Amino acid sequence: MHRRSWIAALALSTLTCASWAQSYPTKAIQLVVPFAPGGTTDIIARTIADPLGKVLGQPVVVINKAGGGGVVGATETARAVPDGYNLGVATVSTTAANPAINPKIPYNPLTDFSPIINVAATPNVIAVHPSFPGKDYKSFLAEVKKSPGKYSYSSSGTGGIGHLQMELYKNLAGVFVTHIPYRGAGPALNDTVAGQVPMIFDNMPSAMPFVRENRLIPIVVAAPTRLAALPNVPTFKEVGLEPVNRMAYYGIYGPKGLPKEVVDKINAGVRKALEDPAVRKRIEDTGSIIVGNTPEQFADQIKAEYEVYKRVVQQQKLTLD
Repeated sequence: MHRRSWIAALALSTLTCASWAQSYPTKAIQLVVPFAPGGTTDIIARTIADPLGKVLGQPVVVINKAGGGGVVGATETARAVPDGYNLGVATVSTTAANPAINPKIPYNPLTDFSPIINVAATPNVIAVHPSFPGKDYKSFLAEVKKSPGKYSYSSSGTGGIGHLQMELYKNLAGVFVTHIPYRGAGPALNDTVAGQVPMIFDNMPSAMPFVRENRLIPIVVAAPTRLAALPNVPTFKEVGLEPVNRMAYYGIYGPKGLPKEVVDKINAGVRKALEDPAVRKRIEDTGSIIVGNTPEQFADQIKAEYEVYKRVVQQQKLTLD
């Protein structure tokens, strides 16, 4: 009798969870962007939030929680109740680069989240202010090599992808420029465009508007092939630095323990939103490549990227100090 009661209770619990997941969502969903407004993460999030909300039948509200190179926002997502109403934008900075360099980070990128979907991948670029002496890769490299320590570069924050990817580049190219971290790509871009910092390692979507206006000069890109929008700018592979040729990802995840039914519903909702030609065009116009993969595939990508930057930190002997 006791065993029958236990089985009945378990069955009822399972049925209740399934019923709850079927009715999800019944209220607005919060999507945390772990950086300040204006950067690529913010652009991708706001592009997908509205159409995803329409598919799910409830608004998806973007909230910016900047700080710590993305750690503040990511920590909020990791500690949220796993009910599907508190999601976050997963980036290389928050799930790989920052955890690789910061031993005190308050979450484990591989176990404290429920990966849902990689929305898009974007090329990265080293770009300089128009006043910089080098206007192409050859002259850029010659300038920074002859004046080690003279120049600095901005990034979205210590431990972010712009920081670690630039450090990887510096090691392989044999150059030294000083790191100036910001609280997101938006503020970093603003100071670089204003000429307060001579160069930046950033994602193409946030840098591209300034490139189009000739307020930033692209030097070299991390992309599989040359970009149609920048046909004269080489990839890192072309200049002999293939290990730096890594793109950034922008996905959606929730806290660990998110019910599979909810994960699948959000994944299907994003995929449906990405079928809209207008949404695809807005994302692709930023220079991004649409991905839209499975939760399992996204989890594998996070793990692979984390391992890459863990090696970078060890080889470069990088610390937060």
